[in-house]
Amino acid sequence: QVQLVESGGGLVLPGGSLRLSCAASGFTLSDYTMRWYRQAPGKERELVAVIRSSGTTNYADSVQGRFTISRDNAKNMVDLRMNSLKPEDTAVYYCNALSLRVGATYWGQGTQVTVSS
Repeated sequence: QVQLVESGGGLVLPGGSLRLSCAASGFTLSDYTMRWYRQAPGKERELVAVIRSSGTTNYADSVQGRFTISRDNAKNMVDLRMNSLKPEDTAVYYCNALSLRVGATYWGQGTQVTVSS
């Protein structure tokens, strides 16, 4: 059974840091591009960060320099380290796995991140 389970969300002060984790099971993580999305209330889901099987990464302009995505294929884990958090980073964060080769994509259930004083 394929599963993506996010953890690490919570309430943090502006300027603070959080680390989100995505635990994958039921598929071979190394075959997939892994992505973090977020969705704020009343807004569309937006792509935050991408890490490919090769290890190359991309980030949304809004988080460039503050967020870092990483993967550990041996542990079936993908992390998103978030620094210098801003109130506008408040959203539900989702982990996504994508393989164009096998035509599959999977989503986690999301974890809430709230940045507020």
